[in-house]
This record gives sequence, C-alpha cells and structure tokens, in this order.
Amino acid sequence: MSVLLAVGSSASAQPKAATTEPAAAAPEVRAWLMRIHEAAGHRNFQGTFVVSGGGAVSSARIAHFRDGPNQYERSESLDGQARYVYRRNDLVHTVWPAARVALVEQRTLLASFPALLQAGDDRIVDFYNVRPDGVERVAGHEANVLLVKPRDALRYGYRLWADQASGLLLRADVLGERGDVLETSAFSEVTIGVKPQPETVLLPMKRLDGYRVLRPVLTATRLEAEGWVLRLPAPGFRQVSCVKRPLDGPGQFDKDGAEPQVLQTIYSDGLTYVSVFIEPFNVRRHTRPMQASVGATQTLMLQQGEWWVTVVGDVPPATLSGFAKGLERIQK
Repeated sequence: MSVLLAVGSSASAQPKAATTEPAAAAPEVRAWLMRIHEAAGHRNFQGTFVVSGGGAVSSARIAHFRDGPNQYERSESLDGQARYVYRRNDLVHTVWPAARVALVEQRTLLASFPALLQAGDDRIVDFYNVRPDGVERVAGHEANVLLVKPRDALRYGYRLWADQASGLLLRADVLGERGDVLETSAFSEVTIGVKPQPETVLLPMKRLDGYRVLRPVLTATRLEAEGWVLRLPAPGFRQVSCVKRPLDGPGQFDKDGAEPQVLQTIYSDGLTYVSVFIEPFNVRRHTRPMQASVGATQTLMLQQGEWWVTVVGDVPPATLSGFAKGLERIQK
C-alpha cells in the first residue's frame, strides 16, 4: 500500500464505472495514478488501516494533515510491540516507548519517484494493462476501481479502490499470476476532510527526553562509485535512489578498523519497488542463503564473494533472482 500511495500527483480525471472497457491510454492511466498520489499528500484524513497477507494481519491508526506548505502524519501500531511514527515533511521519528528508543531520519530518498509519472517517463502502459473496473463501497465511501494487470511475469497485478470524491486510495490488493490475492491493504474506517491537527505530530516529536535517540546518516552515492554495477535490471525498472549508511549496531568495524556500511539502491517501474542491499559478509550474522515470502513481499539473501546481498520487493521471486544475478563487483 505504501508503494501505491507514493504513486501519482495532481490530476483530476477519474475512471468511469464500467467493467468491460478496454485498457486505457498512457495519459489517462497517468492521470488516475497521479490523482491517487495527490490525495495521499494533500488530503486530510484519519482512520484505521489493516494489512493482511501470508496468514499475517496488522493494523494501525493513521492520520495525515496538510497545513499550508507542510505535511504532518502520525501512525500508531495496534498489534504487537507499541510503535509510533511521526512525520513532518521529510523528517520522520519512529518511537518504541517500551524500549525507550527513537529513530530520527530524513526521508528524501524517493523524491524522484513520482517525477517518473509527472515526466511521462514511467512506461507503465508498456508493462501493465490498466482499465476501470466498476464502482464499489470501501469503508463507507464510494470508490472507483482500477484493475492493473502485468504484461509479463516479472511483476504482480493490482486492484485499486480510490475514493470518488477525493481520490484517496482506500484499498489495494496485490494479485498473483492467477489473479489470487497475495496481500490486501485497506481502511476499515476512515474520515476524509478532517481539521488539521499538526500539534498531535509536533508535540510528540519534541518529547524524546529519556530516549536513546538514533540518528543514522544517509549519504547519497552511485552504485558504480561504490564498486558495483547492475548489468541487466528487469525491463521497466529504473534506479530512483542510491545511498549508504552505517550498519545497525554499535561497535561494528571491518578488518581495516573502519565502521562498515550498507549500500541500498532502489529501483521502480512506476508502480512498485525493488531494493538491493549490499554489506560486508559477516559469518556470525550471515549464516546461509535464503529466500522468504510474506504476503506479496519477497526477500532473497545470498553471499557474493566478500559481500552479503539482500534483495527485497513486492515482485515475483524470479524478478529478485534476476536482480541478484545481474549485480557484479567492479574495480572502484
């Protein structure tokens, strides 16, 4: 769901209520997705959000406010360990009250992602067949439905429900190759058009006394500058971010006495992401290669020489394998 909320921006077109219409043209598809993204960033709303897939269910209370040029967001997990996320524009605080730990980050990494749609550089219609698929009610709101089918086996399909009045994405299903639902993200209840309450975000962000505050430093870089190249990314996927940061955990040093870092590069086809993580191999931490699946999210981990590679994305396992095989170490 977070991926799809990041797609799009300010277009006013809406899909019509129909179930037999042919696939839409690129400008129309882009307008629909841009409207969904615009609603996520500019509408005021709050509600309960539920994600289910792979036998697991999680829920959170979320709220989003737009106040002038600023965006505010808060999220409270309702399952498992208590966790709160507060965001003011690009500044994000993640707080675990029981552990008295707070993570403070600047999240500007995906600023170029919606620009793929805005510039018409996403080529979504080359890899997805998109058409209107009727009108249904979700969380008490009338929603236009979009059916998004992949044109190849390298990506999943989607069914999206967007509020007719605002464009806010109310539900998203990730669909497998046989049309089976791998994961569902949806509001169980939501109020759209609430009054902005920025103080409910700003005040908790200031209350970190007594917390261990982690402030990881992310450094923008290029894959090639770090001694790597991805020979053949999956068709349609383009790099949108590449950063490096210190590995989690204090007191970790490599054989030269330097603090080891993890390199993360993110690729997108305009609808979904694949993240590639590269870090020094550590026999105590990296015991064996593995492949895992939770709902729509696939994870592949393997050793490559003196390095440990992790590839994660809401894509079929074969797509992750292609990314891993195309990754090569080169001379810096």
